[in-house]
This record gives sequence, structure tokens and C-alpha cells, in this order.
Amino acid sequence: MSLAQRATPLEFVDPRLEASVSSGLEVVERRLHEVVESGDPFLTEAASHLFKAGGKRFRPMLAITAAHFGDPTARGVIESALVMELTHLATLYHDDVMDEASKRRGAPSANSRWSNSIAILTGDYLFAVASELVAELGSETVSTQARTFSRLVHGQIAETVGPPDGVDPVKWYLHVLAEKTGSLIATAARLGAQFAGASTDVVDAVADFGETIGVAFQLSDDLLDIASDDDTSGKTQGTDLMEGVPTLPVLYAKIGEDTSPRLRELVSGPVAEEDLPETLELLRASPAMDRARQTLHEYGDRAKAITAELPACPARDALAGICDYMVARNA
Repeated sequence: MSLAQRATPLEFVDPRLEASVSSGLEVVERRLHEVVESGDPFLTEAASHLFKAGGKRFRPMLAITAAHFGDPTARGVIESALVMELTHLATLYHDDVMDEASKRRGAPSANSRWSNSIAILTGDYLFAVASELVAELGSETVSTQARTFSRLVHGQIAETVGPPDGVDPVKWYLHVLAEKTGSLIATAARLGAQFAGASTDVVDAVADFGETIGVAFQLSDDLLDIASDDDTSGKTQGTDLMEGVPTLPVLYAKIGEDTSPRLRELVSGPVAEEDLPETLELLRASPAMDRARQTLHEYGDRAKAITAELPACPARDALAGICDYMVARNA
């Protein structure tokens, strides 16, 4: 399987595009190892921990694919893809501390292997490395990265405090996903196309696509965390349920008039570990899962409609294929 297929396991229709994207991802992978090197061997080990555990590299893949609406070999394409992945990795270190997660990508999380303090400081270090790299790409890119990071923080805070009184919890959750997940994916696509010299209309369209498919990406993971029997998401199954994090299926279960009283009781707060098997079984059979799948389909369709506005080329076909993949993995 090529690196391009690993990012989203789909078949690229155009072998030249697949080869080009895979080649770019290989450079990003090599550069990841190089840029986290520190004079402190321990910090190097901690900073390398998550990306050595694997990962889809979805953000750099999207940046490099979007660059094919212009010149994918232009300066800044690979560098911006690298910055996006470093920023994403940094957020994972912090997320695992906040979620008290014990696993990430099938390996012990940094906070469980070392400590919360080490995980937080390692995430800070990766943010610093990303900032140093983005400074070399010019003030406009620095501003773009700063706005994106602001949205990430706003999304994380919104998730933490929950919806204000009177606000639809489903709409609030989708807003959180757009801020916390979609914003970085949107910026990855934007910078890839922008540095490649694509037109302003194309740059804006691929950014819109990135944010929309980013929300779909997270919704898909939410469903898989409940529906699959294996560790597809790379995290301990049911972690969100046990932490009391209301993902979309849980929100629909809470507000659905057709939710069974027992399921409503179980998801009213953090699910006890001994109740997790029953909760998963009831959620899988509930109408809430169908509603969540329908919402995923809506975002997939919306993202695919955006690709229809893009110039006809293999990159457009690849983006449309991502939409199909996101929906199909939860069919």
C-alpha cells in the first residue's frame, strides 16, 4: 500500500497522481524525523513517539493533493504539509492529557508512558517547531496558521464547556468539529493549493472542501468507535463514552424520543467500564446511529458537491473519492 493510499485507503484513478502524492508524503515523513531532533535525546524520543506509532497523514496528503491544481513541486507545498502534520501531532499530545487517554494509534499515549507534564511540554515543543518552520513561509502564512490555531483552541474550549442554555446540542457539536477538526484540515488544503499557485477561487474551494470533509472525518470516527468490534480508530474503543464525551450518536440518543429508557440512562453521564458492553450494544441497535449516519452522508454529499466546482483533473477525482470513502467505511 502506498503512502497516499494509507492516508485514506482508496484507489487513486490516476497512477501518476498517486505516485506524486506518495513521493511528497515520503519527503514529509523523512522531514518529520529530522525536524523533531533535539539536543536532548529524551525530548527527541518523546516528540517522535506518536508519529512513529503511525497515523494516516491525512492533512499532508490533502495539502499535496490540493497542490495538483497548480504546481505541486513549488516551494512551500511540502513545507506547509509538514507544518500541518506537526500542528496536528502537537494537539494529540494535549488531547490525550485532557481525555486521560491510555492509548493513541494502538500504542501507549505519551501521558501514560511518561506523565501529563511530559506530554504537555512535548506538545508545546512540536508547536514551537511548527512555528519556526511556518515563519520561513512568510507573514501571510504565519497569520493563516495563527487564525487556524485560534479556531482549534476555540473548538476545544467549546467542547469542554458544552453548549450554552437554549443552544441545540447537535448544532453545537457540529460547530465544535468545524473549529477543532475541520479548521486544520481546511488550512492544509488551502496552503497546498496556494503555494502551488492555484487561482483564488480554487484555493477557497479546496479550503471549504477541507473543512467539510474534516467534519465528516470526525463523524466517521465517532461512528466507528461505536459500530466496529476492533480498534479501527487507533484509540481504546468506548473511551469517549467512559469519559462522558457526547459524540453525535450519543447526542441523538439523548434527545431522541424513540431512545430506550435504559440507553438514555446509560448515556446520561460517563459510562462505567462494566456498563460499556451493554451501552455499545444498545447504541448500535438504536435509531440514533441511523441519524448519525445520515448526518455523515449529508457532510459527505456537501463535500462532494464542492469538488464539482473544481477544475476537471485527477486531483478533483481523488478528492471526490475521499468523500465516497468516508461514507463507505460506515455503510
